[in-house]
Amino acid sequence: MGIQYATSNRGACHVRGYMISPEILGLPVKMDPYTPQGKAEMDIAFQNMTAALDSAGICLFATFSIGAPELTAMLKTATGFDYDLDEVMQAGERIWNLEKLFNLRAGLTKKDDTLPERMLTEPMPDGPAKGHTVPLDKMLPEYYQLRGWDEQGKPTAKKLAALGL
Repeated sequence: MGIQYATSNRGACHVRGYMISPEILGLPVKMDPYTPQGKAEMDIAFQNMTAALDSAGICLFATFSIGAPELTAMLKTATGFDYDLDEVMQAGERIWNLEKLFNLRAGLTKKDDTLPERMLTEPMPDGPAKGHTVPLDKMLPEYYQLRGWDEQGKPTAKKLAALGL
């Protein structure tokens, strides 16, 4: 959840992505919540999908009972456009990048893509996460690279051109 909270375009938000699904529910795959491996890529996929769902007025929690193929079919029926899943995901990616551009123009910077310091430096004292901190220093550079953003967390001209923005 750390990478999701740090990179959410509207502040730390549990529904602007949904890393609870792979880390807790095991959907679409079970991911170890205490390791950074694969988290940036999975977070991006969830962020793109939730951006597309939000723009269509579909509640994220609908995904508890239906998956991306069904949601794509619903969008096709509702709009009359022959969308495929890749196009829906790209629409979400376009939205995510536009929101990032808005935030950058509003004065937010890489320093805002973070978590409270104690989550990064103070290991949990007890419970299932005992001894763990959030390895954001490992996940954030990978997240930027996979998004096609520069080291400062800004979408590159190449990424914007690829998205038609």
